[in-house]
Formats: sequence, C-alpha cells, structure tokens
Amino acid sequence: MQQKITYSLFTWVTVLLISALALQEVQAQGQVKSIMFTGRVVGVKGTQTLGKAYILIPRAGRGTLADIEGYFALPVFPGDSVVFSYLGYQKQYHIIPKRHMEESYSAIILMKEDVKTLAEVKVYPYATEEEFKKAFISMKLPDEFERDNLERNTRQELLMQMAAATPLSAAGNYRNFMDQQIFGRENAANRSFTTTMPFLNPFAWASFIKSVKNGDLKKKEYREILKQAPRENISRQDILKK
Repeated sequence: MQQKITYSLFTWVTVLLISALALQEVQAQGQVKSIMFTGRVVGVKGTQTLGKAYILIPRAGRGTLADIEGYFALPVFPGDSVVFSYLGYQKQYHIIPKRHMEESYSAIILMKEDVKTLAEVKVYPYATEEEFKKAFISMKLPDEFERDNLERNTRQELLMQMAAATPLSAAGNYRNFMDQQIFGRENAANRSFTTTMPFLNPFAWASFIKSVKNGDLKKKEYREILKQAPRENISRQDILKK
C-alpha cells in the first residue's frame, strides 16, 4: 500500500514539472518579437539583380516579392526558414539565427543559375509520309525564278542577237582601226606580187587526193560540224530577224 502511494506521488510530481516547463516555454514564445529581414537578391556573379524574386516562409505561409532592383523587406522570427526562388535559378534557403536579438537582420542572397538541357523536339508540318512526298514533289525552289531567267538569258540565239546589236566599245574601235591599218599595209606591200590560187596549188591537190584515199569525204561528222557553224555571209540583220 505504501509503494502505491509513493508511485502515485511521483507521477503527480512529474506531471506538475512537465506542465510548468511547458507553461514557461509558451510564455517565452509569447515574448519573442518579430525581426525585420531586409536584403537584396542577386545572381551568383553579384552583378545581375533579380527583380521580382519570390520570397516565402513555408512554416508561416506568407511571403513577399522583391522590387525591381532586387531589394526586399519581410518580418520574420528567429529560426524561420526563408525560401528564395526565381525563374531560371535554383532555390535558395536562408535560416534566421535563433539567437538573433536585434530588431533587424540583413543579408545578400546569392542565387545560382539552374541550367537544364532539354531534349530535341522535331516539328514537322505534315501528318503522314505521303503528304510529305506530295509536298516535296510539288515544291518550288526559292531560286527557281532566277534559274529560269538565267537559262533564258544565256541562250545561244539571244547571245548572238546581243553581239550583233551591241555597238563596239572604245577598245573594240581601236582594235578594228589597228587591224585595218595592218591589213592595209600588207596589201600595199604585196601589191606587186601575184595572188596565188588554191586551185592551181599542187600541195592542195596532194592533200585532196590523200583525203579521198582515206575516205574522209564519206564521213558524216564534218557535215554536222558544218551545219552548226554560221555561214560566212551572215549579216546583222539576219541575226536580228531570228
């Protein structure tokens, strides 16, 4: 019986002590004053200000935004954990010292960039492969108009017309004048000599007989070349008519 009374007394004393300690802690918490937490949010290099950064106290469920220059002011309590977040940067956690007894607390919050490499995304304008094939076949190249003009402007007939219609330049006139002077001097120098006729040239007859023996006249290649060559008496008017 005495043991039961002793055990009950010990239990009541323990309960009273725990209650007193809890009441003392509650009274101490009621006496804690808030601290004005101020500072600035910047990048890790310290030169870039992070304006409009998010500042949150998760345990209290309240927060604020930094201004355009990155400055902020927020009432906190000792031991509070403050979370700073900004788009493109890693979250930064800052804990208010528990033994801080002053009315204000300041800090510079340095945030690190959060670099993420996204997977490649290919966007095609065609739903099926058949649609792609049809669009590819009917596609017109960006330089198709220029290529058509180039082909049209480099035709042989057009170049001949341009050559016949284009007058001589200063260099061409000088060359023509010098050629006439040279040919004129040659004609004057050879005026006393008799002009040779190929029909009476024995070397020409020997070359002709050799060509007949070799069968050169039976070949048709020279005829194709002869057709492609312009005639000797072609005039400027003939080219312009074409």
